[in-house]
Amino acid sequence: MPLLVDARRSDPAGAFAHLRERVRDQLIAAQDRLPDGLRLLIVEGYRPLNFQTHYFERYSQGLRTAHPQWTAQEVRDAASRYVSPPEIAPHSAGAAVDLTLVDTDGRELDMGTAMNANPEDSDGACFTAATNITAAAKANRSILTSGMAAVGLQNYAFEWWHFSLGDRFWALLQRKPAALYGPKNWT
Repeated sequence: MPLLVDARRSDPAGAFAHLRERVRDQLIAAQDRLPDGLRLLIVEGYRPLNFQTHYFERYSQGLRTAHPQWTAQEVRDAASRYVSPPEIAPHSAGAAVDLTLVDTDGRELDMGTAMNANPEDSDGACFTAATNITAAAKANRSILTSGMAAVGLQNYAFEWWHFSLGDRFWALLQRKPAALYGPKNWT
């Protein structure tokens, strides 16, 4: 069954829908493991470096405004938990994907927060293991994370929707000597 791609993060070049071939193949394998009636909905894959830089700078500025007493390093550290610094961003390598679960009619399942909810606005409910979400959302997150882990995709614990394969974070958690993929420029 083909993967569903949502257009909410689309860009004029259509880069958001690009993924490394191995990542795509593992997503298909993960989807095949889902319970009947469920599918993956891909929201964003590849993210051009200029987009990543913009997202990181915008989020950092919001933290600087909210916490004027923080040092530049404290802002960078806090921003890095939610938006990867451009120089190491897995989306810019085509090795990461933001996705959710949908039913056969394409309706998104309750995952506890909207995709891309940040820690401040969601009171931490965006964290994969958050306890301040409904039982249904916890069950749906479990289906998603277990299906993705079964095919080798690594969840980023600060974002229930973010999974990667072959980037630096994946390599670290999988105890690999190096990442499989670095930044890529898809034009």
